[in-house]
Order: sequence, then structure tokens, then C-alpha cells
Amino acid sequence: MAVLSHHIGRWTGYRVNGVGLASFAVVLAWAIVAIAAPWITPHGVGEIVDYDYFGPLTAKFPLGTDYLGRDMLSRVLMGARYTVGISLAAVAIACFAGVSLGMAAAVMGGWADSALSRLLDALNSIPSKLFGLVVVAGVGSSIPVLIMTLAIIYTPGAFRFARALAVNVNTMDFITVARIRGESLGYLIGSEILPNIVGPVFADVGLRFVFIVLLLSGLSFLGLGVQPPNADWGALVRENIGGLSFGAPAVMAPSLAIASLTIGVNLLIDNLPQKIRDRSA
Repeated sequence: MAVLSHHIGRWTGYRVNGVGLASFAVVLAWAIVAIAAPWITPHGVGEIVDYDYFGPLTAKFPLGTDYLGRDMLSRVLMGARYTVGISLAAVAIACFAGVSLGMAAAVMGGWADSALSRLLDALNSIPSKLFGLVVVAGVGSSIPVLIMTLAIIYTPGAFRFARALAVNVNTMDFITVARIRGESLGYLIGSEILPNIVGPVFADVGLRFVFIVLLLSGLSFLGLGVQPPNADWGALVRENIGGLSFGAPAVMAPSLAIASLTIGVNLLIDNLPQKIRDRSA
């Protein structure tokens, strides 16, 4: 690992360490699983393959079987598709909207900045789990509703973070020069502000992805996430919770999957090369 880190540093000019590479490998592995899940599952996700419910680890069923005798490896692999896919879509929408509005508010200032800030502060004051429970319980728990609900919940945080960064950049001399040249709002945001905050924003995207994975898993554990016969990792924990007293792999496997993804993303962010995290033009 140390040798690989050394060679990557020579090729890219960025210093990387073993923890960063290991966490990147974990995150990349789950991303590949999420994409390839339909083709790599050994059994159908709804197929009853064993009459022994909450079965132990065996060569045929490496993660045991669930409360109906279905293969847990297949269900965990397919669950990655929903957990990673929904979370990635939600964080992309939340951060795109929040960062765009944050930069626009910082550049425009005045009443526009105040109005956007107060509106999103009010939305941010609502507890995230309560908001998610009310919306999903009232509208339904389809995948598009889950994605938009999670995106709305985390847009205010992305807005506040991006605005705080953009306000600092907006006071610099090169922004004043661009204003004097008569540059448009779009130019100031896209060509002057964004390149100077992209590193911290990238790190913030990773953190919000972790928060969304945990919130989605919590909603699914409460029965308001991905609905049967499909299941994300939170739903897999919920439906197999009866095997907890038996120490069933069916409960532990999706829990460990959630932990490995969230810890992997956190460690990846913490061990990003300093040039990327603190990038400033």
C-alpha cells in the first residue's frame, strides 16, 4: 500500500496515504456493486432458496438466509443499488441547488441574499427525520419522492456552506475587477467564485452523502423507505430484526454494509490530499 501511495504521488503530484487508498477502494467497490448488482447476484432477490430461515453462513449462502429463506448475499448486493443510487441522486440535487443558490446569494447580496438565507434557514430549522417522516408518510415512499425529500432536507446545509465560502471570495480584488469590467452574474459565479471553492465543496458533498445514507436507512428501518419486494440496506435490517436474538447474519450483513460505506466515505474525505481539500486559486 505504501509503495502504491508513493507511485500515485509521483504520477499525480498529490500526496496520498494508505488509509485514503483503502477507503477509496471500499467506496469504489460499493459503487461497482451498485452498478453491476443485477448481473452479479447469485440468486433472485425474491427467490426462496432455503427452508432454514435465518440460516448460518455456508459455502452456498456466504451471508446466510433471511427470515423467509432468501439468499442474503443477493439481497445485500441489490440493496446497494438502492442505497447508493438514491443517496447519490439526492446529494447531487441538494448540492447543485444549494451551492448554486449560495454563490448567487453571496454575489447578489442585499435583499436577495437576505430572502434566500431566511427561507432556507427556516427550512433548515425543521428536524430532518421529522420532515422526512411527514412527507413520505403523506405523499408515499416511491423512489422519486424519497430522492426529492432527501434533497430538500440537505439543500439548506449546502447553501449555508457554499454561501460562507463564496462571501469570502466575493471580497477579493479579482472579483472587484470583474465587476468593473461589467461581467455578468453567471460569469462571476462560474468563472470566479466556483473555481476557488470547489475543493471544500467537494469534501462537503461527501459528508452530505454520508448523512443521506444514514437518513435513508433510518426511514427504511421505520418502514417509510424503499418498499417490498425491493429493499435497501435499512429495510433489510428492519425486516430481519427478529433474528437479532439469534445473532443471525441476515441482521449483521446489511448493518456492516452501511457501516463500511459511511466509514469509507468519511475516511476518504479525511485523507484527501491537502491540495484538493484546500484548493484556492
